[in-house]
Amino acid sequence: MIVTSAVRHAAAGSAAMLLVLSAPVAGAATPPRAPVTAPAAPAPALGPGSVTEPTPPARRFVDRARLDRDGTQVQPLAGAPAVPTPSALSWVVADAGTGEVLAARAAHRKLPPASTLKTLFALTVLPHHEASERHTVADEELKGIGEGSSLVGVKEGYTYRVSDLWNGVFLSSGNDAVHVLAAMSGGWESTARQMQEKARSLGARDTHVVSPDGYDAPGQVSSAYDLAVFGRAGVRDPEFTRYCSTAYADFPAGSWSYGIANTNRLVTGADGVGRYPGIIGVKNGYTSNAGNTLVAAARRGDRTLVVSVMNPQAGGGLAVYEEARDLLDWGFAAAGKVEPVGSLLPPRSEESAGSQAARGPAGEKRPDARGVSVRGGGGAPAAALGASAARPGTAADASADAGPSVALPLSLVGSACAAALALWAWRRRLSRA
Repeated sequence: MIVTSAVRHAAAGSAAMLLVLSAPVAGAATPPRAPVTAPAAPAPALGPGSVTEPTPPARRFVDRARLDRDGTQVQPLAGAPAVPTPSALSWVVADAGTGEVLAARAAHRKLPPASTLKTLFALTVLPHHEASERHTVADEELKGIGEGSSLVGVKEGYTYRVSDLWNGVFLSSGNDAVHVLAAMSGGWESTARQMQEKARSLGARDTHVVSPDGYDAPGQVSSAYDLAVFGRAGVRDPEFTRYCSTAYADFPAGSWSYGIANTNRLVTGADGVGRYPGIIGVKNGYTSNAGNTLVAAARRGDRTLVVSVMNPQAGGGLAVYEEARDLLDWGFAAAGKVEPVGSLLPPRSEESAGSQAARGPAGEKRPDARGVSVRGGGGAPAAALGASAARPGTAADASADAGPSVALPLSLVGSACAAALALWAWRRRLSRA
């Protein structure tokens, strides 16, 4: 009797569960799922004064071959100011945020870069060492410095912080500091190879590195275009920017130190060259073969510009600064009044490879990874980047909208009913016996 009662209760409970599961809950109907192929609903129109996330500037088509042409390349619109006429053999003025080249002349002409090549050296080597790291200089690290090189005064046996050595590179253009940092980063030839790889990852294809400090060497060349690429990458790195914008610093000499000044006159305002308003840096250079060269960047309002000037043919040794000043002034005045004639960004087919190279081996820092956005630059908003992960109608959405599953309760009910029927049949056989 006890077993029979239990079976009857199990059967009754199972039947009740089936009734509950099959009956809809009043007022709680499951909302219909959106069809997988249904397009997303358009956003409602925004009225005056509405606030929303700004749309990044569209990437405009640019004829890259235009920068290979002779003469000054510029596409003025109505009201555009007249483009300057520097005496430099080649020059570029570009928007550091968007990478758009606003105007240029002989942008891809291959010329010796002098110490402006130290921009590429910094982009390559800066990630390898922390600023606070200390290093004692060995004698062999100072061998092979070219005759007549600019020096900051690094001495064998002295211990320096890495930040001191970088001040020597950016402010005094010290080839001795470059030699030590290169020795700390795999050696002279290895550093040259690393720099070459870095240049290619940035889309700079005119540069051939022989001497990482920029000292004249057979076959060593760059271009105004490539130098502008390096300058743009540099000002997007806060550590690079901190060094290249420093006007004065103390350089250690054992138990005492001495002052050093940035040789970029647009930063210090020395030698009668006025300090440029909003100047960020970047790097100047000179050799008898290269003449005067300069990469400069400045910020005004919400825009950052970068210019490169190679080997002015008139005006003396300080003309490179005045020609860069004219190009910066023009670039800021021409905002919205010229169409781009080129781009500092690598072609689309190279961007994925470039970003992979920028990441480097696991655990290694890269300037691009640590870089900060330059004001005026455009990037895809987070909502756009996540669009593919949030599309309606995906498998994840379907499983979420399906509601609670009834498979488990039904299986339990079926098992209980089967057990009850089996027990009932067994009891009938016993009673007949």
